Amino acid sequence: MSKKYLAQNVANLKPSGIREFFDIVATMDDVISLGIGEPDFITPEPILQAGIRALEEGETHYTSNAGIFELREAIASYLTDTYDVIYDPVKEVLVTVGVSEALYLALTAIIEPGDEVIIPTPCFVSYQAEVILAGGTPVEVPGKFEDQFQPDPQAIEEAVTSQTKAIFIGYPNNPTGVVASRETLVEISDIAERYDLVVISDEIYETLVYDVEHVCFASLPGMKERTITLGGFSKSFAMTGWRVGYAAAPEEILQGLLRIHQYTIMSAPTMSQIAALEALTAGQEYAEEMRAEYNRRRKLIVNGLNAIGLETFEPHGAFYAFPEVSVSGMDEIMFARKLLEEEKVAVVPGSAFGAGGEGFVRCSYATSYEEIEKAVHCMGRFLNNHS
Repeated sequence: MSKKYLAQNVANLKPSGIREFFDIVATMDDVISLGIGEPDFITPEPILQAGIRALEEGETHYTSNAGIFELREAIASYLTDTYDVIYDPVKEVLVTVGVSEALYLALTAIIEPGDEVIIPTPCFVSYQAEVILAGGTPVEVPGKFEDQFQPDPQAIEEAVTSQTKAIFIGYPNNPTGVVASRETLVEISDIAERYDLVVISDEIYETLVYDVEHVCFASLPGMKERTITLGGFSKSFAMTGWRVGYAAAPEEILQGLLRIHQYTIMSAPTMSQIAALEALTAGQEYAEEMRAEYNRRRKLIVNGLNAIGLETFEPHGAFYAFPEVSVSGMDEIMFARKLLEEEKVAVVPGSAFGAGGEGFVRCSYATSYEEIEKAVHCMGRFLNNHS
């Protein structure tokens, strides 16, 4: 089919830097992957069984567009109990097909042609693309290694123009593992209020934090009224394949998301919603066990990377380390390609995640302790061969 039939904003989209790289990985055998951003754990047994029971009991039909009420109620209760943010489960919570759909809905609901969305980077690869698909313009504000990639409120404010509609943040952060501090988020909240901006806050990794506090952006004074909170079950409960997430927002905004969801999706998978309800009501101990194991791996990979000469700041969230690779004499793309070719270790070039990621690679520690040990050893040998 001729490219002329495609919408211009689609035709002009760059391929995902992650997918492009892993198309190469897929052609190779025996690769140690530090690239995949999903848990290596199986969904905990009680959650699995809840999904299986749902199928066996004939729960194979549509639910309410907004999702099973009991699940929305559990999400609202979780946000209240954990962060002291009160949402009406009927009017302010929507169950979605993963956080990916929630992201699409949020941007499609608020963006008009010409609107700008400020995005601190490096960030998850979908953010800029979804802004473009919604008809807006992404404005990247790159973080700095010397600030350990904390978002820079001053730079964010300097990026505000008369066309700015929203600020999009994602903390704990993919790819850097950074958890934004309360002080920084308060400064961003002041900017949002001063310029009357919406804030979209992707908090999918919110339970995977180590030694620090995660601040739910909507819990900050005056922010619930202008914040769309995106969350889900994929990372905390090892449920990536179940495809279930949520959006929580003030009624006026949430109903806009729901309208789009009604026409494009109908409802999230029924058995997945039932499994997610089980995750919230009985899965916390399993989530904590996984978090503790990620923390053990985090210490291993950070210490290991620093020991072989790849300078790495300590990530306090998610399951990623973000080492700087200039010591190798290569840029991040060449480093990742040669490391894969010579040592069969897969990492992702930092530039795939936007401005500020140049010179870094993302290493996921959502793989076994033993595999991480092997990978670090191979990376050390690789550096010795190229020093």
